[in-house]
Amino acid sequence: MPEFRARKHHQDRVAETLREEIGAMIEGELSDPRIAFCYVSEVALNPGGKSARVYVAVDNAEKDIAEAEDRTVAALESAKGFIRFSIKERMGVRHVPELLFVADRSGRFQARIEELLGRKKGGKRRAAAPAASAPAESA
Repeated sequence: MPEFRARKHHQDRVAETLREEIGAMIEGELSDPRIAFCYVSEVALNPGGKSARVYVAVDNAEKDIAEAEDRTVAALESAKGFIRFSIKERMGVRHVPELLFVADRSGRFQARIEELLGRKKGGKRRAAAPAASAPAESA
């Protein structure tokens, strides 16, 4: 049992290191104009450690966020070889997982859900206010 916890802990550390290193590269070293202002929100390493999904969240200040996400992911996919080589040099490891860049839309989905829930709560308050004032007018 302890060996499984150790393996999971190792994978978590590798994923966190990949997240930090790729984030630093996006901020400073990659000069592709297609890359919008973004950050690495999560790195999900497969159990074998051979591949990893890199979730990239684009800033909401972009006008067309869906297009910015597509351009950013395409630019990162084209720079994948450089990113893997740089990570190998920085971390000093023999094997760097195959990277798959994915747009992280969870923040937008969460904001949309909160907006819809806010409307629902606001609708109950608005419906309750006229009902309370209606009996006072009839009396």
